[in-house]
Amino acid sequence: MTTPSEKPQAAAVPLRSTAPRTAVAAVVDGREVDLSEVAPEGAEVRFLTPAEPDGLHVFRHSSAHLLAAAVKDLYPHARYGVGPPITDGYYYDFETAEPFSAEDLARIEKRMKQLVKQRLPFQREILPKEEAIRIFREQGERLKVELVEEKGGEQVSCYRVGQFFDFCEGPHVPHTGVIRALKVLSSSNAYWKGDARGIPMQRIYATSFPDRKQLARHLRRLEEAKRRDHRRIGRLQRLFLILEEAPGQVVWLPAGMGIVNRLLEWMRGKLDRRGYQEIRTPLILNESVWARSGHLDHYRENMYFVEGGDQGYGVKPMNCPGAAMVFRSDVRSFRDLPLRLSEFGLCHRFEPSGVLSGLTRVRAFTQDDAHIYCRLDQVKAEVLDLMDLVAEVYEAFGFSDLQVELSTRPGKSVGTDESWEAAESALLEALTESDATHVLNPGDGAFYGPKIDFHVRDALGRTHQCATIQVDFSQAEAFDLSYATPEGARERPVVIHRAILGSVERFFALLTEHTGGAFPTWLAPIQVAVIPIADRHREAAAALAGRLRDQGFRVDLDDRREKMGYKIRHAEVRRVPFMVVLGDREIASGALSVRTRGRKGARPRSEADFTARLAELVASQAVSP
Repeated sequence: MTTPSEKPQAAAVPLRSTAPRTAVAAVVDGREVDLSEVAPEGAEVRFLTPAEPDGLHVFRHSSAHLLAAAVKDLYPHARYGVGPPITDGYYYDFETAEPFSAEDLARIEKRMKQLVKQRLPFQREILPKEEAIRIFREQGERLKVELVEEKGGEQVSCYRVGQFFDFCEGPHVPHTGVIRALKVLSSSNAYWKGDARGIPMQRIYATSFPDRKQLARHLRRLEEAKRRDHRRIGRLQRLFLILEEAPGQVVWLPAGMGIVNRLLEWMRGKLDRRGYQEIRTPLILNESVWARSGHLDHYRENMYFVEGGDQGYGVKPMNCPGAAMVFRSDVRSFRDLPLRLSEFGLCHRFEPSGVLSGLTRVRAFTQDDAHIYCRLDQVKAEVLDLMDLVAEVYEAFGFSDLQVELSTRPGKSVGTDESWEAAESALLEALTESDATHVLNPGDGAFYGPKIDFHVRDALGRTHQCATIQVDFSQAEAFDLSYATPEGARERPVVIHRAILGSVERFFALLTEHTGGAFPTWLAPIQVAVIPIADRHREAAAALAGRLRDQGFRVDLDDRREKMGYKIRHAEVRRVPFMVVLGDREIASGALSVRTRGRKGARPRSEADFTARLAELVASQAVSP
C-alpha cells in the first residue's frame, strides 16, 4: 500500500531510515528513487510497496536482475540482453550456445535462492558513458555495449548486485533478501530486440512475490491455467489442429467447426436485430487499394503478397478497404445513414514464428468486423448501441467484469481539431450515459481517431482485450466516400470500426479456457452422450439417440465394447453436458439415468422431462446445464 509522507526528510538521512518495513523504493517529487537516496529538505516523499503496481514493478525488476546474476554465476559465457517485468512476473533474455534445459532452470532457481540468503545490496553507480562501454566491452557483453551506445547523455546509470553488473535506470529494492518467494517457470526462444532477423536469444520466465503464500496461490493458478489451456483442451476434445505445414493457421475439426458456426449464427441473429447488413469482400485486392488505405506504407512487413499477370496483389490483413468500396459502390444519401456493414472476413497477417501461440496469435483468422458509416451527430447513439451489444455478448458467456478504456488523440493524427473534439466528446458522453466506469488513456488513440477498448476478466482472473470501438476520420478521405446532405451538398461520413468478438480464433481460445472446455449446452459439440451398459441394451440406446437427434439435439451413441467407467470417463474428458446411461433397470422402468456435467452421481428422469430441460437450455442459451 502506498504510504504518503508530507514531512520533510532530515538532511543527509537516507530514505530507508523513515521508510515503512514493506517499502521497496520511493517517489521523491515525482521521481522514483532507491531507498538509499537522500531526499532534499521539504521534498514530497511517497514510499512504494509491492502491494501497488509501481512498487511491484520495482520488486520484479529487481528480481529480473537477480535472475541474470544467477545465470551469469552458473553460465559465465551467457551474454545477457534485457529483463523487464511483465504481467505476473518477469523475464531475462540471454545469448547462449545451447537452450536452457529443465535441469538448468532448476539450478538457476537454486542459485537465486542462495543469493537471496546473502542479502546482497543493489548498488547504483553513475558512470561516464564511455566508462560504462569500456566495462561491458571488457566483460564481452556486446549487447549491453549496444544498449549503452544508444543511450543519450554523457552519463549512464548502472547497478551492481554481487558480481553482477548491469546497465539500468532503476530504482531497485535495497537488497536481495527482500525477494523472499520466487519461482523459475520456463524458457523459450526469442530474438534480440524482437527482430526475427536478429540474434537468437533464450528467454527465461520467472515470477516472484513478497511472501510464499502469494507465490503458492499464483502457482496454483498457473496449474489451473495449464489444465484449461485451449491447446490441451483442443487436443482432448478434437476441436482443431495447427500443422507444421501451415504454421499459424487453424485446421478446424468437426467438433470445433460446429462451435464456430453456431457462434457466428448466434452473432448474426444479434446483428440482424440491430439493422446490420452482412457483406463478403475479396481476400486478395490490387496493391493500389493497399496503397490508398495506407497499408503499403505502414503495414507492408505484416502483409502477404501474390502476383497475377503483370499486377501485384495484397492478401487482406484487414477488412476495412473492402467495406469502403462497398459504400462507394452506390450513391449514398443522409437517409441511408447510419449504414452498418458487417463481415466475418478471413484475414492474413504475417507474424514471426516465435510469437505464434495456439489460437491466440495466428497468421490467418476470421475477424468479427463491422463498419458503420454515419454523421458525426450520430456517433454517440451508435456507440451506446455498441456498448450494449458488447455487454450483451460477453455476459452471455459469463464475462460480467468488463473494464473499459477510452484512448484519445495521439501526437500524430489525421482530422481537424474540431472533429477530434466532437468524436472524443461523443465517446465520453456515451460512456457517461451508460454509467460505464472507464480508464482514460491520453494520447493512445489510433492515428485516425479515438477509441474505446474493452477488457474482460476470465475465470482465472486474467484480463484480455477483446472488443473495440474506433472512430475513423481517414478512411472516408482516402477512398473518397461521401453522402448527399438534405441541402444537396456532399459530405464525408464518419466511419466507426468495431469488433465484438474480435478474432474468432482468439475468442474461441478465451472461451475454451474460461469454461475449461465445458461449453454451454447450446454451443457444445455433443450435448448428450447415450451409453448402453451391455450389448443387450444397444438397441434401446440407439433408439433413444435417434429420437433425441430427431428433436435437433447433438447426440453421441457410445456403444463400444468398453467398460462403463471408460466410456463415462471419455464423455467427462469431452465435457459433454449430459450422459444418459441405459441398462436393465432403465429400460424396465422407462426412466433415464442422467448424469449432469459438473455434478456427482446420476438421477432418474423421464424422457419427456429430460428433453424439455434440454430444449430449455438451448433456447435460453444458459451458460451451464
